[in-house]
This record gives sequence, C-alpha cells and structure tokens, in this order.
Amino acid sequence: EYEVSIADLWATGVAPEGHPTKFIRDNLNMLGIETSESLKTCAQGKVKVAGVVTHRQRPSTANGTLFINLEDETGLINVVVSKGCWLRFRSAARSAPALLVSGRLERHEGVVNVVAEKIEVLELAEGIHSRNFY
Repeated sequence: EYEVSIADLWATGVAPEGHPTKFIRDNLNMLGIETSESLKTCAQGKVKVAGVVTHRQRPSTANGTLFINLEDETGLINVVVSKGCWLRFRSAARSAPALLVSGRLERHEGVVNVVAEKIEVLELAEGIHSRNFY
C-alpha cells in the first residue's frame, strides 16, 4: 500500500490509497508530531509538523520570507520560513520532497501557520516532487 501511494503521488500528484504520512503516523506520533487537523485545536506555542511539500513560494514582495505548504494525511499545513531560518536550513528547505518542521504555532481568524525554527528532511521515498515558485 505504501509503495502504491508513493507511485500515485509521483504519477498523478494524488494518493487515493492513502497519504504516505498515514503509513508512518505511529512513528511521527512517537516524535510528538502534530497533524494538520490537530493544529486547529492544540495549544499555541512550540509544535512539530511533517508532510510532503506540495509547493514552495518566495514572493519578491516578502522580503526573503519563504512559504511552504506541507500535506499530511489530514490536510495542508502552512509553514512560514524567515530569511534567517532559510539561511540555516536552506539545503532541506530548498529541495527536500518531504519535511519535518519544528516551530511556533500561530492561529489568527481561522488561519493556522507554523513559523519555522528548524527544518529537517523527512525520509519518505524517492520520486515525490513539489512545485516551487521562486
């Protein structure tokens, strides 16, 4: 099932048999990693999230800020990466197909963001690619 979901993501961008993070959720839970769904209700403050990068955006008007969207089995996670964080973790932030992000949870008027403080590669599988706009 895991291999099928990776192949589906590679070929179509969709994994109808189950998102790849679903298959490693027990391990992610042991690391204290929140899901997209749980971010809606967990306490603001320090959090860890993980998922497949759906896209990266670095608008010229954002003064070096990078915006990354991660997808897990429950939805999308908005990650805001400051210029300083980008400089420290750019090798992972720039090209890894899946990420583990430690940061600060912010919720405002229904919008949930994680402001990244640390970015690591999440080992899922080869062949998953993000859409990058920078």
